[in-house]
Amino acid sequence: MSSKSKKGDLLLEIKGLKIQGFSDEKWHDIVNGVDISLRRGEVMGLIGESGAGKSTLGLAAMGYTQPGCRITDGEIKFDGVDLAKLKESEKRKYWGNRMTYVAQSAAASFNPAHRLIKQTTASAIRSGFKAINEAYKDAKDLYQTLNLPDPNNIGDRYPHQVSGGQLQRVMTAMAMSPRPDLIIFDEPTTALDVTTQVEVLSSMRAIVEEFNTAAIYITHDLAVVAQMADFIKVLRYGDEVEEAPTREMLKNPKEAYTKSLWSVRSLEKETISQQAPILEIKDVDAAYGSIKVLHKINISVPRGSTVAVVGESGSGKSTAARVITGLLPQISGEVKFEGFNLPPKLEDRSKDQKRRIQMIYQMADTAMNPRQTVREIIGRPLEFYLGMTGPKKDARVLELLEMIELDGRFLDRLPSELSGGQKQRICIARALAAEPEFVICDEVTSALDQIVQEGILKLLMRLQRDLNLTYLFITHDISTVRAISDQVVVMNLGEVVEQGVKDEVFNPPHPAYTELLLSSVPEMDPDWLTNFNSKRA
Repeated sequence: MSSKSKKGDLLLEIKGLKIQGFSDEKWHDIVNGVDISLRRGEVMGLIGESGAGKSTLGLAAMGYTQPGCRITDGEIKFDGVDLAKLKESEKRKYWGNRMTYVAQSAAASFNPAHRLIKQTTASAIRSGFKAINEAYKDAKDLYQTLNLPDPNNIGDRYPHQVSGGQLQRVMTAMAMSPRPDLIIFDEPTTALDVTTQVEVLSSMRAIVEEFNTAAIYITHDLAVVAQMADFIKVLRYGDEVEEAPTREMLKNPKEAYTKSLWSVRSLEKETISQQAPILEIKDVDAAYGSIKVLHKINISVPRGSTVAVVGESGSGKSTAARVITGLLPQISGEVKFEGFNLPPKLEDRSKDQKRRIQMIYQMADTAMNPRQTVREIIGRPLEFYLGMTGPKKDARVLELLEMIELDGRFLDRLPSELSGGQKQRICIARALAAEPEFVICDEVTSALDQIVQEGILKLLMRLQRDLNLTYLFITHDISTVRAISDQVVVMNLGEVVEQGVKDEVFNPPHPAYTELLLSSVPEMDPDWLTNFNSKRA
């Protein structure tokens, strides 16, 4: 950071920026003449639906465009330098040094072959900002600030040895390590549980304030942007809808589209009569190697219902799902489906057993083959489980696309040509293609904007009614739990802390851990985080 700079100085100025993307053998407009003015110490919130151009604009603020995109017009002035006119080699002097990026999907952003601390400190060491020992010490301090477990040693692990939420926090530490002038946060709390999210938001805000850093905060979560942003810009289809200071925007949005964003999430599922359990987990223990992660858990899932499993990252939610699917055989206990014991190992289960239980994974980026088209991704389970081929298969693929509110234009696209929300919807369609009875939804709406989220939840509920589907819904989003669940299971440190009907779990008195979860849900109030931290102090 320049020694001459001070808080309030203009850092980033974007004028008339236009960006195109290449798909279906032609160029399409994806950002249409957007302006941005950002000063040191300011945080701009960037919101809008999936495909609005938020991530594209965030990357462009660094002078970067993804493969298949190009800047066609406009200026990107960073500290007086027009990045749009610089050569790639000149821009690289800024990347990872004066400007850093926290991606939406941490799993796709780490090298699996290197330890976390080496990747955290790489930019700071390479730029000469810190010596190795100093950089390592600072990384451990950042791990502690970001509330990572065992901050002095967690950096010695590899990416696959930590939870999705923990990996996202390590990525945040990596972006903060060189103390940049500008940080682009692209959905940085998407993978985090509510208690961890509070810690991360607090630490990000503190570091932005302490080091006079400017930031662009891209998010679908209005309550989160209310805590982070000084002002908010709303995008739709690559166009700027409106911009205003956060308090003004929350209190009095002017445009009809912005008002529609503010009005979503009133969804709430009707109470259903309880049926006999379709799946029962009884006294299950599970471990990764020698480390035991599930301790005698018992979960019962009634047929046709939605049971939501909530808890912090590392509480055992996804591990329980892996046990159910046979991806992680339990070391004791049993998993019963339709009254019959499921073989612990996936390879020992019949094709029909595999078909009847499907899973939609948390990380859409890593859940799809990047070399397969949408047609191939959705078509494979149709062929494998149901024997569909030819025109019948093609017709069903198109039908499934329409169910998730996409159309035939997406059939021949690769995952790299889809937005984060579109990728997740393709994963949902792939799971439905097998015609399952039981679907495990592992954070299926985490990457979706609020409007699409609501559409997906309505879709899932309609499918449940029509097909008598049963869902195990793993999520960090308490508002999603309130909207879609019939029953709630609360997990902590590999144990079931509380379970029961939704209304009973959400109404006081609560066990201490459930109370912590519920009190950590951000509200549409810019002062909420400040007040929350004051209460804890």
